[in-house]
Amino acid sequence: MTVFPGATADRSAANYAVVGAPLDVSTTFQPGARFGPDRVRRFARTFDDYDRRTGLSFTDLAVHDAGDVRAWDDAAEYLTFLEGELSDLHDDGAVPLLVGGEHTVSVAGVRAAAPDVFVCTDAHLDLRAEYDGNPLSHATATRHALDVADEAVILGARTGSREEWERADGPDVTVVPPEEVPEWTPDIDGDAYLSVDIDAADPAFAPGTGTMEPFGLAPRELRDVVRDVAPDCVAFDLVEVNDRDDGQAAALGGKLLREFVFAHAAER
Repeated sequence: MTVFPGATADRSAANYAVVGAPLDVSTTFQPGARFGPDRVRRFARTFDDYDRRTGLSFTDLAVHDAGDVRAWDDAAEYLTFLEGELSDLHDDGAVPLLVGGEHTVSVAGVRAAAPDVFVCTDAHLDLRAEYDGNPLSHATATRHALDVADEAVILGARTGSREEWERADGPDVTVVPPEEVPEWTPDIDGDAYLSVDIDAADPAFAPGTGTMEPFGLAPRELRDVVRDVAPDCVAFDLVEVNDRDDGQAAALGGKLLREFVFAHAAER
């Protein structure tokens, strides 16, 4: 098994745990999210261990790679099983770093973490009740998160159905369009869960994703969001990276995962 570079800690000593979740059953355009966990690990190989901003080394932060939780076609059963695996990590004091896979895997992550606030970067609202008759489509992830969290903050959203925009007008949802993200400041009351859907980035920077949407975020804007939100988080995920590019999406995703760990650890 390929291990996330620098994830050298044993399971029993872990402060953070990378968990691959290669679910890829509801992708509506470009499939391949099942390859996301492996590609994120692979394209993180070139990153230096030392982080100048925080003065920390990744190998000193007790990160463990727990491998992949093998996916199967029954999404509901898989999410229940994955939730159990992630709950075990929480119980042992480790922060899960979930790597998808399609955005549906965030449902398991949120259920296991039980956050007060769900924060995600996403091109799409993902507030549908169902898509093509599937209530566990990747396009329903944020709606399911609101079954657990008290509120959702969606950063970088620039498209959605009429019904989704109407749902987004509710008092428990905040949508920050791409052009306003650089000025956004977190105001989080309680524990947060951060979900990074890589399609929040403009496809010029991350073409390897299932449903590309132009006019998105720049990598530095995503980095700043991760740095700002990480200190309040009890869990993190990175989703919707696939194999349809030369590694741009995976490299960006792996770097954002590391930024989360550095920013979170610096505040511990």
